[in-house]
Amino acid sequence: MTSCLIYSTWPDAETARACAACLIESQMAACVTILPVAHSTFRWEGKVQQTEETVMFVKTDKQKAGEARSAMLAAHPYDVPCILALDVNPGGSNPEFLQWVAAETRC
Repeated sequence: MTSCLIYSTWPDAETARACAACLIESQMAACVTILPVAHSTFRWEGKVQQTEETVMFVKTDKQKAGEARSAMLAAHPYDVPCILALDVNPGGSNPEFLQWVAAETRC
């Protein structure tokens, strides 16, 4: 069980939900959680920007993370989308949940 959590931001909930459906249907992810409003401040092309974004958390297996990232990049409208894969510490996680993630991603 080598779970991975992918954090990503999207311009709106509609595009995030469409990507989430693709990830689940193709078994690249066991679960996708979408938080509809986040306030982001960042520098882009030399200017400070502020915008509202939608946050996506993808629960997957490390073996599927690269495939999930590729699908997310293909679906994402940003020039440089935020897609961060974070390793999960199995010692601090619920082992039954990690087993479920592995089963749902066919790993």
